[in-house]
Parts: sequence; structure tokens; C-alpha cells
Amino acid sequence: MISRQEELKSANEELQSTNEELQSTNEELTTSREEMQSLNEELQTVNAEQQSKMDELSKVNDDMRNLLNSTEIVTVFLDNKLHVRRFTNGAEKIFKLIPGDVGRPLSDIVNNLLYPEMIQETQEVLHTLVFSEKQIATTDGGWYSVRIMPYRTI
Repeated sequence: MISRQEELKSANEELQSTNEELQSTNEELTTSREEMQSLNEELQTVNAEQQSKMDELSKVNDDMRNLLNSTEIVTVFLDNKLHVRRFTNGAEKIFKLIPGDVGRPLSDIVNNLLYPEMIQETQEVLHTLVFSEKQIATTDGGWYSVRIMPYRTI
């Protein structure tokens, strides 16, 4: 009977040890959960700030688009490789542009200007940063004042 009592005592000690380990693990998990909640709150704050900045950027973008379109000056924005970045309303009257043309090289876009040196002069403006302005005829007998200007950033 003594041996049975020793077995029960040993089993009890093992259960107690296992219980202590489980309590320790539970405390670690609780701490981890609290840390995760804290990180989640921080992420929610950062996300809210980012959303606010995106909303502000969207409003500024709308303002700029409305301003450019209200001037009724056809404008085509190009990147340093002369790919179309953006264009204002009315650009489709001179260049055969559609929204899907964003990212395409300007040299691939059909236009009705009698201006074969346009790409070369645009590259020169990018290189020298000196704008160019000319009166250019169109294939349908019209005339446009074409100004090529470098895109300046702050």
C-alpha cells in the first residue's frame, strides 16, 4: 500500500508540475494577446492616419484635375522616357489618346500635328530644361500654339 501511495503522490506532483507549466503558458499567451491588441490599436491608428492622407491627396488631385481642365489648355504630361503619364480633357482632339494610353510612349500615339520633330524637341527640352514654343499646323488646316516645358518638382 505504501507503494500505491507513492505512485499517487508522484502522479499528484506530476499533475501539479503540469498545472504550473500550463499556468505559465497561459500567462505568456495572455501577455502575447495583450501585446497583439496593443499592436492592433497602433496599426488602426496608423491606418486611420494613412486614410486621412489618402483622402486629402484625392481632394488635391481632384482640385488639380478640375483646375487643369477648366483652363481648356490641352496638356499631356510625360515621364522622362516620354511615356504618357496623364492628359487633360481635349487632348484627344490633337492626340488620339484614350485612358489606356497612360504608360505608352508618346511616339506611339497618333496625332494630327504637322510636327515630325516633336519627339526630338521634347527630348531636347528634357535635356536642356529650356522650354520650346511654336505655332504648329494640323492635318485639318488648324493651328495650335505648342509649348513643350520640362516637368519641375519641388
